[in-house]
Amino acid sequence: MTLKVTIVGVGLIGGSFSLALQAVGADIEFTGCGRNEDSLLRAVDLGIVTRYSTSVTEAVAGSDLVFLATPVGAMEAVLAEVAQVASPETIITDAGSCKQSIIGAARRQLSHMENFVAGHPIAGTEHSGVEAGFATLYRDRRVILTPQSDTSAQAIETVRQLWIQTGAQVEEMSAERHDKVFAATSHLPHLLAFSLVETLYRMEQREELLRYAAGGFSDFTRIASSDPVMWRDVCLHNSEAVLESMANLREGMDALVDAINAGDGKRIEGLFKIAKDTRDTRILAKPQQTNPQQNEVSEGGPEPEPSPEKPQ
Repeated sequence: MTLKVTIVGVGLIGGSFSLALQAVGADIEFTGCGRNEDSLLRAVDLGIVTRYSTSVTEAVAGSDLVFLATPVGAMEAVLAEVAQVASPETIITDAGSCKQSIIGAARRQLSHMENFVAGHPIAGTEHSGVEAGFATLYRDRRVILTPQSDTSAQAIETVRQLWIQTGAQVEEMSAERHDKVFAATSHLPHLLAFSLVETLYRMEQREELLRYAAGGFSDFTRIASSDPVMWRDVCLHNSEAVLESMANLREGMDALVDAINAGDGKRIEGLFKIAKDTRDTRILAKPQQTNPQQNEVSEGGPEPEPSPEKPQ
């Protein structure tokens, strides 16, 4: 029987989810939802969805599964609309990168929490929008599910199998652990990239500095091209873990400042050696990705399309 899936937020994350499942011949009918009708029409042209609506309730009605790929800050408003029409059997899952916040929103809005499966694909690029999606985005990438004690085993398995069909490796962890892990490994690197570019912009000689900002600087700051709305929401909705990671970074920077001020070359070299050895043995030693379009550092999270709760 054909599975009816509605994607709310048809961009990089939502669009790639559809394209990946279509590429393996999954028997699924995709409906798209967003407030930008031009983007939705383009999604139809690209074969990402077969139908669309700018109304969440209209798009979700009759769906077997709803995939939420909106910014984290829009999730609760979208969940409130989904709750109006979702049946007790409708499975709802998401792609947001702040799990505790989203699970809290789901508990406030949904009457059938057992069919809500919180998820987060660890995949993405610095690009966004309906044109950015591609079928191999999730190949050999991790997807983290953070089910609750009252989540239906059948709902978890349904979501798990869909992700497996996209080529992803599915893991489970608690929402609290997820938020701490990805504050340090994903959220903090993005904030560093944003901050470094903004720092150069504030400097008096910024034109000259930016003219020579290539090579390593360009590589390091690539993810500063990510969507500001999405990352604003991440900061606000995972603030405790993000601030903890920033405090840990500040401690490391203070140690380096002290070593430089003291002219302690041995200490400076020691700090750098720890970093180099850790990256060489723990990060570069991981199995290499097979997807040339995928960016190693960038992590997707929700597609930064405007919230669809109020159609334009």
